[in-house]
Amino acid sequence: MNQRPHQKRRKADPARRLAYTALLAVETHGAYANLALADQLRATGMSGRDAAFATELVDGTSRGSGTWDRIIEAASERNPAKLQPGVRVVLRMAAHQILAMRVPTRAAVATSVDLARQVIGERVTGLVNAVSRRISTHSLEEWASEIGGREGVDVMALRTLHPTWIVKAFQDRLGADEVEAALLADNEPPIPTLVVRPGLAERDEIESGTPTRYSPWGVVRPGNPSDVAAVREGRAGIQDEGSQLVILALLHAAEANGSFGQWLDLCAGPGGKSALLAGLANQHNTNLTAVELHEHRADLVAKALKTIPGNHRVMTADGTCPPLPAWSFDAVLADVPCSGLGSLRRRPEARWRRTPADVEELTHLQRRLLTSAVNLSRPGGIVGYVTCSPHRAETIDIVEYARASLPVDVFDAPAMLPGIPGIAASGNSNAIQLWPHRHGTDAMFCALFRIHDE
Repeated sequence: MNQRPHQKRRKADPARRLAYTALLAVETHGAYANLALADQLRATGMSGRDAAFATELVDGTSRGSGTWDRIIEAASERNPAKLQPGVRVVLRMAAHQILAMRVPTRAAVATSVDLARQVIGERVTGLVNAVSRRISTHSLEEWASEIGGREGVDVMALRTLHPTWIVKAFQDRLGADEVEAALLADNEPPIPTLVVRPGLAERDEIESGTPTRYSPWGVVRPGNPSDVAAVREGRAGIQDEGSQLVILALLHAAEANGSFGQWLDLCAGPGGKSALLAGLANQHNTNLTAVELHEHRADLVAKALKTIPGNHRVMTADGTCPPLPAWSFDAVLADVPCSGLGSLRRRPEARWRRTPADVEELTHLQRRLLTSAVNLSRPGGIVGYVTCSPHRAETIDIVEYARASLPVDVFDAPAMLPGIPGIAASGNSNAIQLWPHRHGTDAMFCALFRIHDE
């Protein structure tokens, strides 16, 4: 019996099928792209070039999803939100391959049609074929100019795969000349960075690793961190260099201030900074108390501290009003919940999930947590306010709130990290603002406060 014509057509290749499955979980179930991808790689056992291709498809499609949707709408004259989720995902994948990867246009269109046929059905192949071909008629730069029109910020947002409001927020902190470099740095996935736990491991035992530029504890190492014995044994962890540097700044401030009594991590989950702090506390003959609101995250903190010598404790409690006596701690870290705009290169879908309303809501919590940290500090003690965001509302405005409303003086934080260029925050040179394009780190912010003496 002769096969029907469509039965002879190619099936979607495994890498694209895997990427589609992960991206559909992101789109329909709110999954994190990196976790959905890891689940699929683990389930299929895919490795090598296929796994690398699938990873680029998942990360790049997620990273550019908002831009791809605007291009899809222009190319199809349809609102992507009204397309069924599977079609939307296939067209985004096509857009990423055509506009941002070195996939030949003919191959990108043909494989997108094959994928749509296999995972959705024959009825959508005409639409996918037509829209994919229309997308290929312009470059990303040309689409950005056509859709963005005369609004330069909107064109930059489309070209760099960011929402316009984030572009404006970054430009507010960096200026027009530097903002595009920061946005493009968000699109470069970082190489994994490890941190050795003080007193438990040394950097030179991390094979195939390169010491970080600024942190005395960091090692940059490609590949799976779980392949490293020190990581498996809890003597090292996974931590961006920016997170290590804000702890180094707090440590130097505590040393300069003689703050060697009890230390507190007020928002401790998932425990990376707590583990580093606890190791340092042990070296200074003191202990760390770690507070975390959510029980499952408190369990992660306890696991991270398990190998650290010392009498450290983990408490499940609300950091805005923990059951701890006032004026009890000499050094407090308030690494507050934030928008995460400083770590967009690690979470490709995050830029399209956050809104300005989220930032406004978070700032109220950030003020309450900083107030709690100050109230828990002894007179003369040090508080480190840390956030993984460069947004003015979560950084400089919080410092101004503290200066106006709390019994604190602002410590010269950049002086605690001498030799690192360009870390003084725009708008308050006494605070630290790190940037991916300047320092190769997440965009961490750190302000240090000294509590007024009685």
